[in-house]
Amino acid sequence: MAEIETADVFAAGHRSGSGGLYAYRVRGLDRSAMILWIGGRGDELDQVLALPEADRRRVPVFTTVRQARVYVSRRGRRLVTSEVSTLELTRVQHWLENPVRRHVPPGAVLDAWNFFEDLARGLGGVHRLPQQGAVHNSAYEKLFGGECAVWTPDEQRAVLELITAGVELWNSCPVVVKPCSALTR
Repeated sequence: MAEIETADVFAAGHRSGSGGLYAYRVRGLDRSAMILWIGGRGDELDQVLALPEADRRRVPVFTTVRQARVYVSRRGRRLVTSEVSTLELTRVQHWLENPVRRHVPPGAVLDAWNFFEDLARGLGGVHRLPQQGAVHNSAYEKLFGGECAVWTPDEQRAVLELITAGVELWNSCPVVVKPCSALTR
């Protein structure tokens, strides 16, 4: 990977590069890692930090929050908080294995939905998730309100399709492990 200047690292996947950086742990059945999440400012949307590389973007992944903190610090930035949120993707994946017989874990599904949208934006791959419409919006509102038990069959299908595509995106997205050694100031 070519050397990337400090400003380029954070601007690469974010228009202004000025959004707050957060460490975010994702625990899945096939892939678990600590990633960096960029909070959008103003009209900007949140997204997962992804680094440019030739014709694609790669997500820097870390084992610990300390590694993420050092990585960010070496680039002249700081994490907004020392707190780390965790997406328990394993709960979502277990639900996906048999959504008819298992109860929806609403908090985990809501977190996963938001994460997958942010991941797709960071990778420049929003086309890898189903295009969302009124059915998705209705399902999301019910999920947000803790009312996923009253999803219509169309809403449930839309959620299952989106979450399944999101899990596939997470499990297959290109990553860079130990990015501290791959990038310099």
